[in-house]
Amino acid sequence: RGAGSAMSLRERSPGRVAEDGEDAAGALAEADGSDGCLSLLPWDRFSAWLHCVCVVGFDLELGQAVEVIYPPHSKLTDKEKTNICYLSFPDSNSGCLGDTQFCFRFRRSPGRKVSFCCFLDQLDRDLPVYLKKDPAYYYGYVYFRQVRDKSLKRGYFQKSLVLISKLPYIHLFRTMLKQIAPEYFEKSEAFLEAVCSDVDRWPPPIPGKILHLPVMGTIMKLRIPTYRDKPGTTPIVQNMHQADAQISMALPTVHEVDLFRCFCPVFFHIQMLWELVLLGEPLVVMAPSPSESSETVLALVSCISPLKYCSDFRPYFTIHDSEFKEYTTRTQAPPSVILGVTNPFFAKTLQHWPHIIRIGDLKLPGEVPKQVKVKKLKNLKTLDSKPGVYTSYKPYLNKDEEIVKQLQKGVQQKRPTEAQSVILRRYFLELTESFIIPLERYVASLMPLQKCISPWKSPPQLRQFSQDDFMKTLEKAGPQLTSGLKGDWIGLYRHFLKSPNFDGWFRSRQKEMTQKLEALHLEALCNENLVFWSQKHTEVETVDLVLKLKNKLLQADREHLPVKTDTLKKLQTHISDIILALPDDLQDILLKTGTT
Repeated sequence: RGAGSAMSLRERSPGRVAEDGEDAAGALAEADGSDGCLSLLPWDRFSAWLHCVCVVGFDLELGQAVEVIYPPHSKLTDKEKTNICYLSFPDSNSGCLGDTQFCFRFRRSPGRKVSFCCFLDQLDRDLPVYLKKDPAYYYGYVYFRQVRDKSLKRGYFQKSLVLISKLPYIHLFRTMLKQIAPEYFEKSEAFLEAVCSDVDRWPPPIPGKILHLPVMGTIMKLRIPTYRDKPGTTPIVQNMHQADAQISMALPTVHEVDLFRCFCPVFFHIQMLWELVLLGEPLVVMAPSPSESSETVLALVSCISPLKYCSDFRPYFTIHDSEFKEYTTRTQAPPSVILGVTNPFFAKTLQHWPHIIRIGDLKLPGEVPKQVKVKKLKNLKTLDSKPGVYTSYKPYLNKDEEIVKQLQKGVQQKRPTEAQSVILRRYFLELTESFIIPLERYVASLMPLQKCISPWKSPPQLRQFSQDDFMKTLEKAGPQLTSGLKGDWIGLYRHFLKSPNFDGWFRSRQKEMTQKLEALHLEALCNENLVFWSQKHTEVETVDLVLKLKNKLLQADREHLPVKTDTLKKLQTHISDIILALPDDLQDILLKTGTT
């Protein structure tokens, strides 16, 4: 009750009034058009999806080494290459024979120029907040093959094909690798070149559009979500009937993982894990292989969706990682980060961390998991310890027995894991919405009233966030309106207000509301008779007004303020009319004067 309106309020993007992908699509139509307004260069389309493709092999003398980077002009620093090398291979103890897929995330080196085309940045504005790219990080999507080969000195063929991208489209790139990697290992470099040429013909990643992405004879059909989508809904992409020889494949999602499969080993503790992620607590996932560790970390990060997890997370983390010392030091408290690890060394190195999830092999559940109590941290001696959650954390909320029963019943009835994931995702969504709606409602009340906006004064400021005032609203308008869960909600809110997730969420809302005030101020200016005003004032004051209005237009464009196109046209007309009413010498100066 009330969830839809509050969540749509929060998901509203500051700079958009057009339809899905309209502006971006327009820019790209121009880019492809004959007028050459924005000419797309070779590899621009490729860069919209991927930074580069790497092949990492094993050298007897050097160890892991980057053998190929494609396209050849792609820039990677030595530090980035080293991270990619070590993160692209499972730890030797994982014993991953055959083919393994997983994903990692690493820091970009500072001071690098952004290779993305600037007009593609507006695509980012149409995305839900949890899918926006973080310019400080790259994702690596890995397809690793290890097979016996007596012709090689080590007796094994070991190689990884790795896609490096800023986009968190886990399912898309996993599906793509499954299509191309096995063939690449047979055919080598020319095949890789052909794959990259295919990607360079892809349409841009416009949210809300049905996209057709051809790769080596297969067409992947998908839709990237937009911030306008109702949270928890996924528009179905139908499979198409191809008249030609190309095979088509409809992807149900671009970014989601198999939630139930990931949480199955610890599903009696899902509510506690949701609290730990919401509060940005330090969490480590100890798993037998990178595929299990990366999927579990990604599932944890997604469980507070549509809230964005604002701290760092590493789906697969090794002792060679450039942040290893920073994240494992005992000289300070563990940072707000979620790490996925497989090396037994971490059982000792991270035993001072407050919350540890130990998982075994992720198998499709054929029987009901047994009830497992939360284990004490002192019992975690090695990576061979029994699966479970090791923590002394006491959850704020009472346990929801209903969701556990519902999922257990699904296992007994052999309900498909996809259906179990839908149930679990809806449960997390409703829990997150119940938690965030009171905050949404209170923050919306900090917005000044429209009648306070005067065209002749600067836009008013937002009122300050007061923790005490917010807490007072919970008695009548708290989570009890949408959730039947009992417990210490007040304590949970107090803890959350100190977390990086609150800080990130509030900054985003603050920016959005400030831009809304700027837009309302612009509209108020447009509704004034500015020519009449200029006739009543001196030339100096009129020139000052013109320059300020020009700057307002520039700001609206630069910050993508949520202003209707008609309003901007009206303001431009006002400026022209004011200038035309001035003496000729001033007209010439003002028409030539740009904006500062």
